[in-house]
Amino acid sequence: MKTKRREIEGVSLSFLDVISCGFGALILLLVLTKVFEPVILEDTIENLEGYLAALQDDLFNLRGETRDINREMIRKEDLQTEEVQRLTSLRSDLEALQSQFDTVVTKTKVNETIEGRLTQAKQSLTEEMQRLLADYRRSAEDDTIGGIPVDSEYVIFIIDTSGSMYANAWPLVIQKVSETLNVYPRLKGIQVMNDMGNYMFSQYANAWIPDTAARRGAIIDRLRTWNVFSNSSPVEGITKAISTFYKPGRKISLYVFGDDFTGRSVEQVVNIVDRINRKDAEGNRLVRIHAVGFPVLFSLPPRYQASAIRFAILMRELCIRNGGTFVALNDFRLF
Repeated sequence: MKTKRREIEGVSLSFLDVISCGFGALILLLVLTKVFEPVILEDTIENLEGYLAALQDDLFNLRGETRDINREMIRKEDLQTEEVQRLTSLRSDLEALQSQFDTVVTKTKVNETIEGRLTQAKQSLTEEMQRLLADYRRSAEDDTIGGIPVDSEYVIFIIDTSGSMYANAWPLVIQKVSETLNVYPRLKGIQVMNDMGNYMFSQYANAWIPDTAARRGAIIDRLRTWNVFSNSSPVEGITKAISTFYKPGRKISLYVFGDDFTGRSVEQVVNIVDRINRKDAEGNRLVRIHAVGFPVLFSLPPRYQASAIRFAILMRELCIRNGGTFVALNDFRLF
């Protein structure tokens, strides 16, 4: 009886163990199934499509903003370009005004320098120059334009073709020759030579150039490139012009254009011209002598200005003695 009871107790314990393990396995399966629940793919795809659509909207918005920013940048660049152009134009206007101002200042300084130099030269006249000025008398002619007698029928230009004149004052020389010709509407003859007596037109050597509109134009055109050697002394040109072209009854005017005198003696030149351009019975000279002085050398240091002052003194005296007028320009440039 005791043996049967023990066998029943052993079987009961084994059954309980199996039941407990079964329940534990079910619980473990339920837990694992809850943690690793299957994902629904359809829901995930819909979410992705919505996210993609949102990204596309953002992209379109960004592109629109980018276009607006680009337009704004282009507009600002255009404004910047306009401002740069306006500033460039203003800078050009400023430079032009500055140039005009500098020109006025320079001309003022040149005028003051010339006036000071001439005053100083007048105050320091040598005995030779004082003797020359002692015979000064003003011409009483009434037939004048701008103080220059224009009663002549023949005109001879004697032009200094030295490097200082050709390189600095030549445009103004051309203008003054043209203006002088305009003062004489009709002449019987014209001649042009340099201060050494070289003719502008070799075919008219020792002869008068006919006064026609075509010949006047040819003179101006040839003068633009006429560059021959000169020693900056008008003596040779003056003496050759008088000895070659004067004849009784001819009313001749010489126009001497120059900027300096390199000769040694002013008085010697005056005496030479006095002997050649002698007075007639009524005290009149054979030809008139006018002169135009170009202040080229007054733009250089003082050591170069002495010959310019001597030219002014020489031509002033020659003009006074020979019935002409000396015109001293205040600038050698053409504006």
